[in-house]
Amino acid sequence: MTVIEQPHDEFVRLTGPFRRELLTYCYRMLGSVQDAEDLVQETYLRAWRSYEDFQGRASLRTWLYRIATNACLNALRHSSRRVLPAGLGGPATDPITLGRRDPEIPWLEPIPDEQADPAAVVAGRAGLRLALIAALQHLPARQRTVLILRDVLAWSAEEAAHVLGITPAAVHSTLQRARARLDRLEPAIEEIAEPAEQEQRDLLDRYADAFERADIATLTRLLTEDAVWQMPPNPSWFAGRDSVIGLLAVRLRNKGTRLVPLRANAQPGFAMYHNGDAFAVQVITLRGPAVAAVTAFHDPALVRRFGLPLRIGTPNSPDPHAS
Repeated sequence: MTVIEQPHDEFVRLTGPFRRELLTYCYRMLGSVQDAEDLVQETYLRAWRSYEDFQGRASLRTWLYRIATNACLNALRHSSRRVLPAGLGGPATDPITLGRRDPEIPWLEPIPDEQADPAAVVAGRAGLRLALIAALQHLPARQRTVLILRDVLAWSAEEAAHVLGITPAAVHSTLQRARARLDRLEPAIEEIAEPAEQEQRDLLDRYADAFERADIATLTRLLTEDAVWQMPPNPSWFAGRDSVIGLLAVRLRNKGTRLVPLRANAQPGFAMYHNGDAFAVQVITLRGPAVAAVTAFHDPALVRRFGLPLRIGTPNSPDPHAS
């Protein structure tokens, strides 16, 4: 007896494989995992409602991307761009008197590798890096869309034009403007050279060990000369090895912090605990044999998104004010 597949079951079977790449696409557009999840839900709801009228007039993937793009563009018309502290003003110079935390600012969020499109994590690391996501948020919505479709996802101008409902010529001109603007915002995004895998593991192990022991001398050796340290939702950020070390020397006065490895934005990172309680998520940018940037998201709730507990056992007694 032949089992006839119901429309809903067919829809789930055919569209399900695209969910993670659509989530990654919406995240690139919006800079927020939560917002991206909401818009993917909206995309699938809209797609289901019009599925019977779809009838294969385009590829299913392109059709879903067109719905997701329209949802993202509509959302961007009603929301502020998400930022990191470095996108708000110049670096701080006083590690003792930091700016007040500002949870009202729509801060950029990291995305766990486990939630992102595996192809983006394995093959397209540059297209998921935190620095790129932050720079994308400064592009106008249409430029952002075209740059992601063409340069990150490697779609043709014709495919991008179909998604946006414009001509290929308009795609080309929009892409040129987006590339020029992105080069001004973050000219070195594609120039990051990570160490080899074993060297990377050794470097991260040394970093975690030095951080947990508040070993300022070792941390100094591990940072690049132009290292950057950010701590959203605190708007203060620090640029340059001396400035970053000045911050850490003040904030890591006592030992006891524990770092638990994780992966975010196709980059290494750590969940940070104080006195056993979740405190922050650090996303690490490596360049050559050193740490070039640390973005420490001071939001304990983010730890749960990475599948880690809000509390762990620790034998030490940490400083609750450490960075």
